[in-house]
Amino acid sequence: MRKLSNILVTGGAGFIGVNFIRYLLGKCAQTSNFKGRIINLDALTYAGNITSLKEINENFEETKYFFEKGDIGDRTLVEKIFEKYAIDTVVHFAAESHVDRSILGPEAFIKTNVLGTFTLLDVARNIWKDADGVLFHHVSTDEVYGSLGETGYFTETTPYDPRSPYSASKASSDHLVMAYYHTYGLPITLSNCSNNYGPFQFPEKLIPLMILNMLEGKALPVYGDGKNIRDWLYVDDHNSAVWNIIQNGKIGEEYNIGGDNEWENIKLLNVLIDIVAKKINKNAETIRSLITYVKDRPGHDRRYAIDCSKIKRELGWKQTVSFEQGLERTVDWYLANTEWINGIRSGEYKRWVEKNYGER
Repeated sequence: MRKLSNILVTGGAGFIGVNFIRYLLGKCAQTSNFKGRIINLDALTYAGNITSLKEINENFEETKYFFEKGDIGDRTLVEKIFEKYAIDTVVHFAAESHVDRSILGPEAFIKTNVLGTFTLLDVARNIWKDADGVLFHHVSTDEVYGSLGETGYFTETTPYDPRSPYSASKASSDHLVMAYYHTYGLPITLSNCSNNYGPFQFPEKLIPLMILNMLEGKALPVYGDGKNIRDWLYVDDHNSAVWNIIQNGKIGEEYNIGGDNEWENIKLLNVLIDIVAKKINKNAETIRSLITYVKDRPGHDRRYAIDCSKIKRELGWKQTVSFEQGLERTVDWYLANTEWINGIRSGEYKRWVEKNYGER
Protein backbone atom coordinates (compact mmCIF):
# COMPACT_ATOMS: atom_id res chain seq x y z
CA MET A 1 0.00 0.00 0.00
CA ARG A 2 1.40 3.39 -1.02
CA LYS A 3 2.07 6.17 1.46
CA LEU A 4 0.19 9.21 0.16
CA SER A 5 1.31 12.40 1.86
CA ASN A 6 0.49 15.35 -0.40
CA ILE A 7 -2.29 14.74 -2.90
CA LEU A 8 -2.98 17.26 -5.64
CA VAL A 9 -6.64 16.92 -6.60
CA THR A 10 -7.37 18.75 -9.85
CA GLY A 11 -10.96 19.82 -10.39
CA GLY A 12 -11.64 19.39 -6.70
CA ALA A 13 -14.51 21.90 -6.77
CA GLY A 14 -16.38 19.92 -9.42
CA PHE A 15 -18.96 17.24 -8.76
CA ILE A 16 -16.77 14.14 -8.45
CA GLY A 17 -13.77 16.02 -7.06
CA VAL A 18 -15.86 17.57 -4.28
CA ASN A 19 -17.17 14.18 -3.29
CA PHE A 20 -13.66 12.69 -3.42
CA ILE A 21 -12.27 15.31 -1.06
CA ARG A 22 -15.23 14.91 1.28
CA TYR A 23 -14.74 11.13 1.12
CA LEU A 24 -11.04 11.32 2.05
CA LEU A 25 -11.44 13.88 4.82
CA GLY A 26 -14.63 12.26 6.08
CA LYS A 27 -14.90 8.51 5.87
CA CYS A 28 -11.20 7.77 5.25
CA ALA A 29 -9.98 10.15 7.94
CA GLN A 30 -12.34 8.55 10.46
CA THR A 31 -11.05 5.06 9.67
CA SER A 32 -7.43 6.28 9.80
CA ASN A 33 -6.80 5.35 6.16
CA PHE A 34 -5.73 8.85 5.16
CA LYS A 35 -3.29 10.98 7.15
CA GLY A 36 -1.96 13.27 4.44
CA ARG A 37 -2.83 16.66 2.95
CA ILE A 38 -5.09 17.56 0.04
CA ILE A 39 -4.30 20.43 -2.29
CA ASN A 40 -7.29 21.35 -4.42
CA LEU A 41 -6.51 23.05 -7.76
CA ASP A 42 -9.61 24.32 -9.54
CA ALA A 43 -10.24 27.17 -11.98
CA LEU A 44 -13.78 27.64 -10.60
CA THR A 45 -15.44 27.66 -13.99
CA TYR A 46 -19.23 27.36 -14.25
CA ALA A 47 -19.26 23.75 -12.95
CA GLY A 48 -16.85 24.29 -10.05
CA ASN A 49 -18.38 25.30 -6.73
CA ILE A 50 -16.10 25.94 -3.79
CA THR A 51 -19.10 26.36 -1.47
CA SER A 52 -19.61 22.60 -1.82
CA LEU A 53 -16.53 22.28 0.40
CA LYS A 54 -17.58 24.81 3.01
CA GLU A 55 -17.32 22.41 5.96
CA ILE A 56 -14.00 21.04 4.70
CA ASN A 57 -12.63 24.56 4.44
CA GLU A 58 -13.84 25.41 7.94
CA ASN A 59 -12.54 22.24 9.59
CA PHE A 60 -9.33 21.51 7.71
CA GLU A 61 -8.05 24.74 6.11
CA GLU A 62 -4.28 25.17 6.36
CA THR A 63 -3.88 21.83 8.16
CA LYS A 64 -5.04 19.03 5.85
CA TYR A 65 -6.79 21.00 3.10
CA PHE A 66 -5.46 23.78 0.88
CA PHE A 67 -7.17 25.49 -2.05
CA GLU A 68 -5.42 26.97 -5.06
CA LYS A 69 -7.50 28.79 -7.69
CA GLY A 70 -6.10 28.37 -11.19
CA ASP A 71 -5.98 26.59 -14.52
CA ILE A 72 -4.30 23.21 -14.94
CA GLY A 73 -2.87 24.57 -18.20
CA ASP A 74 -0.93 27.28 -16.34
CA ARG A 75 2.49 25.65 -16.20
CA THR A 76 4.03 28.24 -13.89
CA LEU A 77 1.23 27.80 -11.35
CA VAL A 78 1.32 24.00 -11.54
CA GLU A 79 5.10 23.97 -11.00
CA LYS A 80 4.71 26.32 -8.04
CA ILE A 81 2.09 24.04 -6.45
CA PHE A 82 4.21 20.90 -6.95
CA GLU A 83 7.17 22.56 -5.26
CA LYS A 84 5.29 24.45 -2.54
CA TYR A 85 3.41 21.39 -1.30
CA ALA A 86 5.92 18.65 -2.22
CA ILE A 87 3.23 16.88 -4.26
CA ASP A 88 3.71 13.11 -4.41
CA THR A 89 0.31 12.11 -5.82
CA VAL A 90 -1.92 13.62 -8.50
CA VAL A 91 -5.57 12.64 -8.78
CA HIS A 92 -6.65 14.28 -12.02
CA PHE A 93 -10.40 14.91 -12.15
CA ALA A 94 -10.31 18.32 -13.84
CA ALA A 95 -12.10 18.24 -17.18
CA GLU A 96 -14.72 19.85 -19.33
CA SER A 97 -17.29 17.06 -19.22
CA HIS A 98 -20.65 17.92 -20.76
CA VAL A 99 -21.25 16.37 -24.18
CA ASP A 100 -23.80 18.98 -25.26
CA ARG A 101 -21.39 21.79 -24.44
CA SER A 102 -18.62 20.04 -26.40
CA ILE A 103 -20.84 19.95 -29.48
CA LEU A 104 -21.53 23.68 -29.21
CA GLY A 105 -17.99 24.72 -28.28
CA PRO A 106 -15.28 22.07 -28.62
CA GLU A 107 -12.27 24.36 -28.19
CA ALA A 108 -12.53 24.56 -24.40
CA PHE A 109 -12.50 20.76 -24.25
CA ILE A 110 -9.24 20.55 -26.20
CA LYS A 111 -7.60 23.23 -24.06
CA THR A 112 -8.56 21.73 -20.72
CA ASN A 113 -8.75 18.00 -21.36
CA VAL A 114 -5.81 17.65 -23.75
CA LEU A 115 -3.44 20.59 -23.20
CA GLY A 116 -4.22 20.80 -19.47
CA THR A 117 -3.49 17.11 -18.99
CA PHE A 118 -0.26 17.50 -20.97
CA THR A 119 0.86 20.33 -18.69
CA LEU A 120 0.22 18.28 -15.54
CA LEU A 121 2.01 15.24 -16.94
CA ASP A 122 5.03 17.24 -18.10
CA VAL A 123 5.40 19.10 -14.82
CA ALA A 124 5.14 15.82 -12.90
CA ARG A 125 7.77 14.23 -15.16
CA ASN A 126 10.23 17.10 -14.76
CA ILE A 127 9.81 17.61 -11.02
CA TRP A 128 9.55 13.98 -9.94
CA LYS A 129 12.25 12.70 -12.30
CA ASP A 130 13.14 9.27 -10.83
CA ALA A 131 11.53 9.81 -7.43
CA ASP A 132 10.06 6.84 -5.58
CA GLY A 133 6.60 6.77 -4.07
CA VAL A 134 4.95 9.12 -6.56
CA LEU A 135 1.84 8.52 -8.68
CA PHE A 136 -0.22 10.26 -11.34
CA HIS A 137 -3.77 8.92 -11.43
CA HIS A 138 -5.90 9.98 -14.38
CA VAL A 139 -9.70 9.81 -14.16
CA SER A 140 -11.48 9.22 -17.46
CA THR A 141 -14.78 8.02 -18.88
CA ASP A 142 -16.34 5.03 -20.59
CA GLU A 143 -17.36 7.34 -23.44
CA VAL A 144 -13.89 6.95 -24.98
CA TYR A 145 -14.93 3.46 -26.09
CA GLY A 146 -17.77 4.66 -28.32
CA SER A 147 -21.11 2.89 -28.49
CA LEU A 148 -22.21 -0.68 -27.80
CA GLY A 149 -24.94 -2.72 -29.43
CA GLU A 150 -27.54 -4.62 -27.45
CA THR A 151 -24.94 -6.99 -25.99
CA GLY A 152 -21.34 -6.85 -24.81
CA TYR A 153 -19.36 -4.75 -22.36
CA PHE A 154 -16.47 -2.31 -22.39
CA THR A 155 -13.29 -3.83 -20.96
CA GLU A 156 -9.85 -2.36 -20.40
CA THR A 157 -8.79 -3.74 -23.80
CA THR A 158 -11.75 -2.37 -25.80
CA PRO A 159 -10.43 -0.23 -28.71
CA TYR A 160 -11.13 3.47 -28.37
CA ASP A 161 -13.84 4.87 -30.66
CA PRO A 162 -14.93 8.31 -29.37
CA ARG A 163 -17.97 9.90 -31.02
CA SER A 164 -18.16 13.44 -29.58
CA PRO A 165 -15.64 16.26 -29.08
CA TYR A 166 -15.85 15.55 -25.35
CA SER A 167 -15.05 11.85 -25.62
CA ALA A 168 -12.37 12.53 -28.25
CA SER A 169 -10.66 14.98 -25.91
CA LYS A 170 -10.76 12.47 -23.05
CA ALA A 171 -9.44 9.70 -25.33
CA SER A 172 -6.57 12.01 -26.29
CA SER A 173 -5.75 12.67 -22.65
CA ASP A 174 -5.83 8.93 -21.89
CA HIS A 175 -3.34 8.28 -24.68
CA LEU A 176 -1.06 11.04 -23.39
CA VAL A 177 -1.08 9.52 -19.91
CA MET A 178 -0.14 6.09 -21.25
CA ALA A 179 2.50 7.63 -23.52
CA TYR A 180 4.16 9.32 -20.56
CA TYR A 181 4.26 5.97 -18.80
CA HIS A 182 5.74 4.07 -21.75
CA THR A 183 8.10 6.80 -22.96
CA TYR A 184 9.30 8.42 -19.75
CA GLY A 185 8.46 5.83 -17.11
CA LEU A 186 6.10 8.22 -15.29
CA PRO A 187 4.27 6.19 -12.61
CA ILE A 188 0.62 6.31 -13.64
CA THR A 189 -2.69 4.57 -13.14
CA LEU A 190 -5.81 5.26 -15.17
CA SER A 191 -9.50 4.63 -14.58
CA ASN A 192 -12.51 4.84 -16.90
CA CYS A 193 -15.84 5.16 -15.13
CA SER A 194 -19.49 4.98 -16.11
CA ASN A 195 -22.09 7.72 -15.48
CA ASN A 196 -21.75 9.13 -11.97
CA TYR A 197 -24.64 10.55 -9.97
CA GLY A 198 -25.17 11.83 -6.44
CA PRO A 199 -24.98 15.02 -4.33
CA PHE A 200 -23.37 18.24 -5.57
CA GLN A 201 -23.81 17.43 -9.27
CA PHE A 202 -24.21 20.48 -11.50
CA PRO A 203 -27.89 20.86 -12.46
CA GLU A 204 -27.36 20.53 -16.22
CA LYS A 205 -26.70 16.77 -15.91
CA LEU A 206 -29.55 14.30 -16.42
CA ILE A 207 -30.56 13.25 -12.91
CA PRO A 208 -30.34 16.64 -11.13
CA LEU A 209 -31.88 18.38 -14.15
CA MET A 210 -34.88 16.08 -14.06
CA ILE A 211 -35.28 16.38 -10.28
CA LEU A 212 -35.25 20.17 -10.39
CA ASN A 213 -37.57 20.36 -13.40
CA MET A 214 -40.05 18.11 -11.59
CA LEU A 215 -39.99 20.38 -8.54
CA GLU A 216 -40.63 23.42 -10.73
CA GLY A 217 -43.24 21.83 -12.99
CA LYS A 218 -41.07 22.23 -16.09
CA ALA A 219 -40.83 19.91 -19.11
CA LEU A 220 -38.73 16.75 -18.70
CA PRO A 221 -36.79 16.63 -22.00
CA VAL A 222 -35.80 13.17 -23.28
CA TYR A 223 -33.52 12.76 -26.30
CA GLY A 224 -34.77 10.65 -29.22
CA ASP A 225 -36.84 7.63 -28.19
CA GLY A 226 -35.45 7.60 -24.64
CA LYS A 227 -33.99 4.13 -25.05
CA ASN A 228 -30.31 5.07 -24.90
CA ILE A 229 -28.72 2.98 -22.15
CA ARG A 230 -26.22 4.07 -19.53
CA ASP A 231 -24.51 2.30 -16.64
CA TRP A 232 -25.03 4.34 -13.45
CA LEU A 233 -22.50 4.54 -10.61
CA TYR A 234 -23.04 6.29 -7.27
CA VAL A 235 -20.29 8.87 -6.79
CA ASP A 236 -19.09 7.50 -3.43
CA ASP A 237 -18.64 4.05 -4.97
CA HIS A 238 -16.60 5.65 -7.76
CA ASN A 239 -14.41 7.49 -5.27
CA SER A 240 -13.85 4.41 -3.14
CA ALA A 241 -12.58 2.71 -6.29
CA VAL A 242 -10.24 5.61 -7.11
CA TRP A 243 -8.91 5.56 -3.54
CA ASN A 244 -8.32 1.83 -3.84
CA ILE A 245 -6.47 2.25 -7.13
CA ILE A 246 -4.13 5.00 -5.93
CA GLN A 247 -3.26 2.96 -2.85
CA ASN A 248 -2.99 -0.48 -4.39
CA GLY A 249 -3.27 -0.31 -8.19
CA LYS A 250 -0.47 -1.59 -10.38
CA ILE A 251 1.64 1.07 -12.09
CA GLY A 252 0.82 1.41 -15.79
CA GLU A 253 -2.56 -0.33 -15.46
CA GLU A 254 -6.04 0.78 -16.50
CA TYR A 255 -9.11 -0.05 -14.41
CA ASN A 256 -12.74 0.22 -15.47
CA ILE A 257 -15.16 1.35 -12.75
CA GLY A 258 -18.83 0.60 -13.35
CA GLY A 259 -22.09 0.28 -11.51
CA ASP A 260 -23.25 -3.04 -13.04
CA ASN A 261 -26.42 -1.00 -13.36
CA GLU A 262 -27.77 -0.44 -16.89
CA TRP A 263 -30.88 1.66 -17.43
CA GLU A 264 -32.69 3.07 -20.44
CA ASN A 265 -33.00 6.82 -19.98
CA ILE A 266 -36.79 6.71 -20.08
CA LYS A 267 -37.01 3.89 -17.53
CA LEU A 268 -34.62 5.71 -15.21
CA LEU A 269 -36.74 8.84 -15.52
CA ASN A 270 -39.91 6.95 -14.59
CA VAL A 271 -38.27 5.50 -11.47
CA LEU A 272 -37.04 8.97 -10.54
CA ILE A 273 -40.54 10.39 -11.01
CA ASP A 274 -41.97 7.83 -8.60
CA ILE A 275 -39.36 8.69 -5.95
CA VAL A 276 -39.80 12.45 -6.26
CA ALA A 277 -43.62 12.22 -6.37
CA LYS A 278 -43.66 10.25 -3.12
CA LYS A 279 -41.29 12.64 -1.36
CA ILE A 280 -43.15 15.82 -2.34
CA ASN A 281 -46.60 14.22 -2.03
CA LYS A 282 -47.57 14.84 -5.64
CA ASN A 283 -49.33 12.58 -8.16
CA ALA A 284 -46.72 10.69 -10.19
CA GLU A 285 -48.86 10.74 -13.34
CA THR A 286 -49.08 14.51 -13.18
CA ILE A 287 -45.29 14.68 -13.18
CA ARG A 288 -45.06 12.01 -15.87
CA SER A 289 -47.17 14.16 -18.18
CA LEU A 290 -44.25 16.59 -18.30
CA ILE A 291 -42.09 14.11 -20.26
CA THR A 292 -41.25 15.68 -23.62
CA TYR A 293 -39.36 13.87 -26.38
CA VAL A 294 -36.90 16.15 -28.18
CA LYS A 295 -34.65 15.83 -31.22
CA ASP A 296 -31.81 13.42 -30.56
CA ARG A 297 -28.33 14.69 -29.80
CA PRO A 298 -25.81 14.46 -32.70
CA GLY A 299 -23.59 11.38 -32.36
CA HIS A 300 -25.61 10.11 -29.42
CA ASP A 301 -24.09 6.78 -28.33
CA ARG A 302 -26.75 4.10 -27.96
CA ARG A 303 -25.44 2.03 -25.08
CA TYR A 304 -22.62 2.03 -22.54
CA ALA A 305 -21.91 -0.91 -20.26
CA ILE A 306 -18.75 -1.56 -18.26
CA ASP A 307 -17.16 -4.83 -17.27
CA CYS A 308 -15.49 -3.92 -13.97
CA SER A 309 -14.42 -7.43 -13.04
CA LYS A 310 -10.71 -6.50 -13.17
CA ILE A 311 -10.82 -4.01 -10.29
CA LYS A 312 -13.02 -6.38 -8.30
CA ARG A 313 -10.72 -9.33 -8.90
CA GLU A 314 -7.36 -7.61 -8.49
CA LEU A 315 -8.11 -4.94 -5.87
CA GLY A 316 -11.15 -6.34 -4.06
CA TRP A 317 -13.35 -3.32 -4.78
CA LYS A 318 -17.12 -3.59 -5.03
CA GLN A 319 -20.15 -1.30 -5.18
CA THR A 320 -21.90 -0.69 -1.87
CA VAL A 321 -24.84 1.54 -2.88
CA SER A 322 -27.78 0.11 -4.83
CA PHE A 323 -29.39 2.26 -7.51
CA GLU A 324 -32.56 2.70 -5.47
CA GLN A 325 -30.55 3.75 -2.41
CA GLY A 326 -28.44 6.11 -4.49
CA LEU A 327 -31.43 7.75 -6.15
CA GLU A 328 -33.15 8.18 -2.78
CA ARG A 329 -30.05 9.81 -1.31
CA THR A 330 -29.65 12.04 -4.36
CA VAL A 331 -33.26 13.22 -4.36
CA ASP A 332 -33.11 13.86 -0.61
CA TRP A 333 -29.94 15.93 -1.06
CA TYR A 334 -31.44 18.17 -3.75
CA LEU A 335 -34.63 18.63 -1.74
CA ALA A 336 -32.59 19.68 1.29
CA ASN A 337 -30.12 21.98 -0.48
CA THR A 338 -32.16 24.61 -2.26
CA GLU A 339 -29.74 27.34 -1.14
CA TRP A 340 -26.87 25.60 -2.99
CA ILE A 341 -29.03 25.23 -6.09
CA ASN A 342 -30.29 28.80 -6.02
CA GLY A 343 -26.77 30.13 -5.54
CA ILE A 344 -25.65 28.48 -8.77
CA ARG A 345 -28.70 29.53 -10.74
CA SER A 346 -28.82 33.13 -9.56
CA GLY A 347 -25.18 33.96 -10.07
CA GLU A 348 -24.60 34.44 -6.35
CA TYR A 349 -21.93 31.73 -6.44
CA LYS A 350 -19.96 33.49 -9.17
CA ARG A 351 -20.09 36.79 -7.30
CA TRP A 352 -19.00 35.01 -4.10
CA VAL A 353 -15.97 33.56 -5.89
CA GLU A 354 -14.99 36.92 -7.33
CA LYS A 355 -15.27 38.54 -3.91
CA ASN A 356 -13.33 35.87 -2.00
CA TYR A 357 -10.78 34.70 -4.54
CA GLY A 358 -10.66 37.36 -7.25
CA GLU A 359 -8.27 36.90 -10.13
CA ARG A 360 -5.05 35.27 -8.99
